[in-house]
Amino acid sequence: MTDEVSFERIQCKTQNGVIQPILTDLYQITMSYAYWKSGKMNDYAVFDLYFRRNPFKGEFTMFAGLEEVIKFLKNFHFSDSDIAYLKTVLPAYTEEEFFVYLRNLSAKDVTLHAIEEGTVVFPKEPLIVIEGPLPIVQLMETPLLNLVNYASLVATNGMRFRLAAGPDKTLLEFGLRRAQGPDGALSASRYCYLGGFDGTSNVLAGKLYGIPVKGTHAHAFVTSYTTLEDLQFKEIRTDIKCKMLVPKDSTEPVDFVEVCIKWQKKLVGVIDFIPDQVSTGELAAFISYAQAFPNGFLALIDTYDVIRSGLPNFCTVTMALSELGYQALGIRLDSGDLSYLSQIVRDTFRKVAIAFELQWIENLSIVASNDINEDTIHSLNQQGHQINSFGIGTHLVTCQKQPALGCVYKLVEVNSKARIKLSEDVEKVTIPGKKFAYRLYGQDGNALVDLMVKPDEPPPQANSRVLCRHPFQESKRAYVIPAKVECLHKTCWKNGKVLVPLPPLRDLRTKAMASIRSLRQDHKRALNPTPYKVSLSAELYTFMHNLWLDNAPIGELS
Repeated sequence: MTDEVSFERIQCKTQNGVIQPILTDLYQITMSYAYWKSGKMNDYAVFDLYFRRNPFKGEFTMFAGLEEVIKFLKNFHFSDSDIAYLKTVLPAYTEEEFFVYLRNLSAKDVTLHAIEEGTVVFPKEPLIVIEGPLPIVQLMETPLLNLVNYASLVATNGMRFRLAAGPDKTLLEFGLRRAQGPDGALSASRYCYLGGFDGTSNVLAGKLYGIPVKGTHAHAFVTSYTTLEDLQFKEIRTDIKCKMLVPKDSTEPVDFVEVCIKWQKKLVGVIDFIPDQVSTGELAAFISYAQAFPNGFLALIDTYDVIRSGLPNFCTVTMALSELGYQALGIRLDSGDLSYLSQIVRDTFRKVAIAFELQWIENLSIVASNDINEDTIHSLNQQGHQINSFGIGTHLVTCQKQPALGCVYKLVEVNSKARIKLSEDVEKVTIPGKKFAYRLYGQDGNALVDLMVKPDEPPPQANSRVLCRHPFQESKRAYVIPAKVECLHKTCWKNGKVLVPLPPLRDLRTKAMASIRSLRQDHKRALNPTPYKVSLSAELYTFMHNLWLDNAPIGELS
């Protein structure tokens, strides 16, 4: 390495204080004691971390959480207070030397190979290959699964919402209040952004991770006003620097309420509403919010009635702002028939734009929230909605369609000898031995197949024919001549040092978007997607099935 320090961003020097070796299941500690007691503390083991099925009935998964895994390795140690607590948990006859052993543990003898964070991944292939002294890498099972499982699940959920909405829609994560605790909320904001979202309402996530923070006001703000008399200050300054227009030269305060009333009267002949039916409290709330944020006026218009009140009031304040040199941003809908209402809103914007020759009004943003899920977006697409932006909370951060990814952590090798776990459920049979994955691409640039090979066999080469075999079904095999070959696994941690750059979150988001584009559309479609092929080299296939036969008991009939 030329400059190890430059690879370690400052974020790598800090980690969530909860993420530590003692954040584990008790049986990891008891297994480690049994390993130590039987003299296996120096046995060298290899574990694979992978999942068995893609989530949400889809055929792809986004890998996330690797940076936190590397931070965990960097800071791996048991504190004095950890040891003191473990002495109260383990049996009294546990030997004191074991606690000394735990206190001196670190990850300096551990090596971590992993697929890059933000890469699209598939079942059975190891996301992480971790090797080192058996008791140490055993102790890492639960924390690593915790760091990868939810991160990858919610990043995948975010990417599915992105694919449903399309590339030109803005996606905002609004899940803080519904997430499973503060750590779950921060993780959701972070990994939804990696998975393709554009921003979050979570201010702390914005501070910690550099995610754009977005938001407007709630219904409470609207209902806190009842009449125009609630406005203690009626003026608006005209010396605030506008983003898009130069304000008028005067810096004297303007009676903004008077300007709004004037525009309400003008709009009666342009859009269909009755001034007596609009809520004056709502109008007061909009005026107040516009006074506070003349360059950022985006109003929630469904507190009382979208068509009869909210929309006319929004247009009134928007035109008053325009007279003073400001441009509103748009509206938010949080209830009702989102497709129908968005079309009414857009049509109204067009009428106002034409009537007053202000083309930008036609393109004002329409934001929709209201408990939106992936199926809702597909349905809205079929209905021809006019929504620019979706604010998504509960279904996104809680992953209501599937609450867990189901990553597992399996022993595949000890002291250079492969290990295999058998099961009557073929899906649970492990692929033995240390192995690495390669992605084979076709002439069109799309990924064709992922191929796992043993470390001691030649890797696949571009423009050379390679036999790819299904891990379990003997008749499923194919020759592939890849136009490009990519080694998926990189050595990320070795000899106590970080060996790879840890990109900023925005770069991981860019990588995730590029990675998902490398899949054919039929792998990504919402309904009945085509499974992506994950295969074994001929040598690994033969090795696995011979080991399977060697370890499977032979029945006897009599």
